[in-house]
Amino acid sequence: MKTVYDSNRLYKDNLRKKVTGVCAGVAKHFGLEPWMVRLGAVVAFLMFPMPLVIAYIAATLLLPSR
Repeated sequence: MKTVYDSNRLYKDNLRKKVTGVCAGVAKHFGLEPWMVRLGAVVAFLMFPMPLVIAYIAATLLLPSR
C-alpha cells in the first residue's frame, strides 16, 4: 500500500540509474529530468569535489532503493 508519505520520500532510482541511482532518484523526487541533475552534480563536483564525494557516498549508503 502506497501512502502520501512514501510518495514524498527520496529514493535511489534503480531503473534509471547510471552509477548508483542517486541522481535519478533526486530528479524523480523534484520532478526533473535525470540529465539535468547529473549535469548539476558534475558542475558541483568541479567546484566542490570533496564535499560532493562525501555527500554522494552518504546518499548511496543511506537512501533506500526503489
